[in-house]
Amino acid sequence: MKRNMGTIDRIVRTFVLTPGAIVGAVVVGPATAGGIVLWVVAAIMLGTGASGFCPLYVPFGIDTQHGLHKAGPKGHKDSERAAIRHAA
Repeated sequence: MKRNMGTIDRIVRTFVLTPGAIVGAVVVGPATAGGIVLWVVAAIMLGTGASGFCPLYVPFGIDTQHGLHKAGPKGHKDSERAAIRHAA
């Protein structure tokens, strides 16, 4: 797993979204369907923030550590995709 999340992205997930989801789960009710979904969201945000890797970024080519769109879904950089598109 190669890191694909920048520092700001990790901080927001860890210190804003995770506590927000936890508070939301408690307010909605920890054992309700909405509360359980929010617990899962909090766990995912905490895990991805701690690891620095977001699996959902991979298919879209998002990399907030090195720039927003370093590579597309097939691993081509933007300039390579443009060259391939013009060659066809």
